Parts: sequence; C-alpha cells; structure tokens
Amino acid sequence: MYIGRFAPSPTGPLHFGSLVAAVASYCDARKNNGRWLLRMEDLDKPRTVKGAAETILHQLEAFAFEWDGPVLYQSARDRFYNEALEALRAKQLIYPCTCTRKEINDSSSSFGIEGAIYPRTCLQHPTKPHAAMAWRIKTDAASISFIDAVQGEISQTISSDIGDFILKRADGLFAYQLAVVVDDAAQGITHIVRGADLLDSTPRQIYLQKILSYPTPCYAHVPVACNDAGEKLSKQTLASPLDTSKTSLHLIQALDFLGQSPPAALIHEDKCAIWQWAFSNWRLSKVPATKTLKLATA
Repeated sequence: MYIGRFAPSPTGPLHFGSLVAAVASYCDARKNNGRWLLRMEDLDKPRTVKGAAETILHQLEAFAFEWDGPVLYQSARDRFYNEALEALRAKQLIYPCTCTRKEINDSSSSFGIEGAIYPRTCLQHPTKPHAAMAWRIKTDAASISFIDAVQGEISQTISSDIGDFILKRADGLFAYQLAVVVDDAAQGITHIVRGADLLDSTPRQIYLQKILSYPTPCYAHVPVACNDAGEKLSKQTLASPLDTSKTSLHLIQALDFLGQSPPAALIHEDKCAIWQWAFSNWRLSKVPATKTLKLATA
C-alpha cells in the first residue's frame, strides 16, 4: 500500500513553499489510493517556536487537508533514535567526535557538497577530554544512486561528497538524517514527495537505510518556491504566512506551480471541488524537473 507523508518543522507558520510540498505529497498519495501521514519534525528544540505546531495544524485544516492517523512528533521519539544509534555502535560504524566547526575548517583539505569534508581526526586520534561529544558515522567509497521521480537519476559518493556526517550532535540532540530515516521506517513510508532542497540529503538517508536494514522508499523532489531574489521561501527570507482567507486561490497557485495546469474556472469552486479536480488530474510526470522556481506572487 502507498504510504506518503508531510513533515513540516514547526519553526513558524506554513508559507507558500510549505504548501507546495504539502499539496504535492497529498495529491500523489490520494491519486494512488494511499495513506497520507503527518509528522512534526520538532527535533531541533532551539529552533522550534512555541505554538507553531498548533498553527500548522490549523492552517492544514483550513485548506481541507485530511491526514490519516495521529500526528507523529519527533520530540517524543528520542528512545527510538537512541536504539538505532546503539545498533550502529554495536556494528562499530560510528565514533565520537569532539572537533569544533572551526577546527574542521582549519584542518580539512577537501570540500564537498556542504563545505569542508571532515578529515576523520577523532577516528585516527583520541578525542579531547571533557569536551562535548558528537557521534559520526563512518562512510565508504561506495556510490549511492537512485532514480528520483521528478529530478531523474541522482548519484553521490558519500565519503567524498559529504564525509562522515553527524548522527547525534554535541548538544545531545539527534541529527535530522538519523531521525527521518528511523521515522520513515517506523511509519512504513513507501513514497516521499518533498522539496528539492532535501535532494542532497537523500543519498545519506539511503545509506543509513541500507546499514540499518530498512526499506528504501520511492523519492520525488519537487521544485522549491523562491522569491524574486532567487532565495528559498522560508522564515529566514521573511516569507509571508499562508492567508487562510484565500485557500482556494493558494491551492490553485500551488497546483499551477507544480505544472498541473488547473483550469481558470476552478477559482470559483470551493476547496472540496478543487481537491477532487487535483486528485483526478494529478500527474507527477508534469512537475517541472528543476530544483527551484521563482514565484511571481512571493
């Protein structure tokens, strides 16, 4: 059975970029007679805004999204992330690291997709005593490749493109890469439709899935909505919260952004009629195969 999900981070209210990802994942699930689950990725407690999760739920309800089952909150799942970390430790696949970001930048001689590649200092030498300790996973030279339903073939060599990445931070918080893999497996997610800003993270997640003997879902990364300056719509770029008094307009804008070409007359219909049209006419193959798209109304 098709099981999809939408997993916002409650760092603020949903904006148009969030709506695009939600609409894409929701339509793809319903088109395939699947379930659509909702997960609050409130793992990064310092960035989580009080009341934002409730605001997001109210916004989704205003747009007539209907999710299946209870909402999953990452903040309540540390035990499961720790179990996965312990499983990797038992296989001697992770190691402690006390290096600071500055030390890594100063000592690294190679750079990858996200900057300096960690030179494995703490794998080769003792860690600093009494220093805060993160946990990194050992990566190898194997290539991780997959076919994205929107972006096409993607290939990445984790060791040289990313390096030994962190699974648990020095402040004690579990890293997104580990948590999302554990949660997708726990929820039985079969298809992940999300923004292309997460495309570079997918090989790392597949790498962890293989090591933890989890199934690998099918992936589809839709374009990220950008403002006129080419910046991703986000809280940092001052993206406007969704106006729940204009739900029909925003839904049609999102469908149009996703290449679905909704008819102009649909603007006069209610949300239920718009969703019925969207489910019947949804084609993932029509979504533009680009990582970003400018939104004129951003």
